[in-house]
Amino acid sequence: MPILVLTTNPANPKLEAELVRAIHAQIGGSVNWLHQSIAVEFKEPKAPQALQIARQVIGDEKVDANLVPDQKRRKKLLIADMDSTMINEECIDELGAALGIKDQIAQITERAMRGELDFEQALDERVLLLKGLDLDAIKEVRRERITYAPGGRVLVQTMKAYGAYTALVSGGFTLFADYFGKRIGFDESTANILEFDGDVLTGTVARPIVDKDTKLAKLRSISAGRELKLEDTMAVGDGANDLMMIKAAGMGVAIHAKPVVAEQAQYQFIHSDLSALLYLQGFEEAELIRQ
Repeated sequence: MPILVLTTNPANPKLEAELVRAIHAQIGGSVNWLHQSIAVEFKEPKAPQALQIARQVIGDEKVDANLVPDQKRRKKLLIADMDSTMINEECIDELGAALGIKDQIAQITERAMRGELDFEQALDERVLLLKGLDLDAIKEVRRERITYAPGGRVLVQTMKAYGAYTALVSGGFTLFADYFGKRIGFDESTANILEFDGDVLTGTVARPIVDKDTKLAKLRSISAGRELKLEDTMAVGDGANDLMMIKAAGMGVAIHAKPVVAEQAQYQFIHSDLSALLYLQGFEEAELIRQ
């Protein structure tokens, strides 16, 4: 039987008991609070259109609703995008800011993430604009301009504590993915390699490019290497280059995503933070690893 999961942003919880009662009155089933005011699940709802009913009742409230199967909810592999997913920013845009061309680069990034531009071509075009930027400036951007997405560390640390393997796979750059991946707690990270002449960017990226095909291949190769089925995996991202891995994973999640991704992902979060991916798997607050 399916399970309806409601979540909200822990920083501004909007999941009121009155709303839960209103939904319960229409869909039935048993109510189990995973985290008071933040996450609740309805087990074995009686209404066949439970998800649609819940979303109608929720209306404009900042609450997300998703319907999950009751079997194999807890995943054994997490594959995650980095930019605008595990961190709040697009690193390449912030590198552009260091040269005073953030808006120019951000426009290309936005179109690429919406799936309007070829990813490799868009990456080459943007990196060329960064030619001449030195390593110290890049490290300063990494230190001063990048912030962690809320809920990311508890997501990774909790899944690892319960036996999952975690991989960060980014269309961004190793200088950021290796650094932030380690600090968030990922077991491994994969990203594009910027090329340097000494300590200065040449404006080029090493081949092969980490793109949508790479992300899907990584999901499949890690799964095979760990003798997992794709149904045992979770993938999360926000951009068009994440869509293939999101659709292939057993639990594919779009978070704060571009429309083309949100429309096609099996699960989506508009308001919740990354900890919602744990509630989707049935974790309760007492099980979460916060360190």
